[in-house]
Amino acid sequence: MKIQYFKFSLATRAAITLMIAAGTILPCRSQATEPRFDIKALAVDANEGIAAGDIDNDGAIDLVAGRSWYKGPEFTSRPLRQIEDWNGYVQSNGDYLFDVDSDGRLDVIAGSFLPSEVYWFKNPGDEALRLGQLWPKHLLVDTADDSNEGQLLADVDGDGRPEWIVNSWQKGRPTRIWRLVDCERKDSGAIYEMMPVTLGETANGHGLGVGDISGDGRSDILVGEGWYEQPPNNPWTDAWTFHRDWDLGASLPILVRDLDGDGRNDLLLGSGHDYGLYWWQNLGPDASGKIAWKQTLIDRRFSQPHSLAMADLDGDGVDELITGKRYFAHNGSDPGGTESPCLYYFRWDAAAGNFVRHVIDEGRVGCGLQIVTTDLNGDGKIDVAVAGKSGTYVITQP
Repeated sequence: MKIQYFKFSLATRAAITLMIAAGTILPCRSQATEPRFDIKALAVDANEGIAAGDIDNDGAIDLVAGRSWYKGPEFTSRPLRQIEDWNGYVQSNGDYLFDVDSDGRLDVIAGSFLPSEVYWFKNPGDEALRLGQLWPKHLLVDTADDSNEGQLLADVDGDGRPEWIVNSWQKGRPTRIWRLVDCERKDSGAIYEMMPVTLGETANGHGLGVGDISGDGRSDILVGEGWYEQPPNNPWTDAWTFHRDWDLGASLPILVRDLDGDGRNDLLLGSGHDYGLYWWQNLGPDASGKIAWKQTLIDRRFSQPHSLAMADLDGDGVDELITGKRYFAHNGSDPGGTESPCLYYFRWDAAAGNFVRHVIDEGRVGCGLQIVTTDLNGDGKIDVAVAGKSGTYVITQP
């Protein structure tokens, strides 16, 4: 799944704010239509990762979810890889599509909860895909890090090539970014290898986000114990400044968005293993220079909003917040963990400064660790796909 964040220059932000104030731009939903959803179950297992892309280069979007890939637009199940089960989980905590060997085909990069190795799975090509053969497995790097809550594949430095950022559920662990750099290895055909950059040795914790919250135009890294500010020159040689501004058990991802149009990026986050979905409004630096936050509760009627996404479901030009219960995130031991699965979208009401909840599904579909939002059937509407312990589902708009 490709995680997207809005990035605007300070000048652009200021211009947008002035136009809103002058009435040139009015946030409205006059063109919105109420989305309807068709739900198709693809599998039921303990896999919680999912990603979308054109696997077989036929022009249709396919899905990757754990042990299988699903050929679009029918989303027929095909084998991909074998994964070990572990304590009610599948030993995979995220699927990402990237052309590792630069052969023009999307491969899979996958992380794990306890194993420290990051593997990539080579797209085997037309004939092997047709025959349903397993994808060749290759080691990309052994990070030596376990207790991995998840990771993001995001372009931190803006050079067009993404980085692998790993989140630990344990506090006090190092926070590292793994760069995809050119390599000379010939054993697996990989064009890239992963090289580590340590942002801090003793601050990580449950929750991960990427976005500019300092207002300098550079992406910062948010973790459960605070945030790392990207240095102004070289992020791979210069020190990142850590700000211990919070101590959370937050969602993955934490979303970074300027909701109120004031030119400062706010945070959207969930309590990954409890009740509570929140908007943290960025009020700017206080007298000490520390960013002040105003926390507003969006919803606490369901638990474990562990994964979040934003996309324009109703076609009005304003993104909706999409999340739901990470069903059985701790095998039912979390508060509300045994309650029914659910998936919602929330419309942002700019005039009222709040979100309004709408149901995608209650009773069948829950979340895992990733949410796909893209046009899955080519009709111009944004669709949704999720994978979790309640199953893997495609949710299309008819």
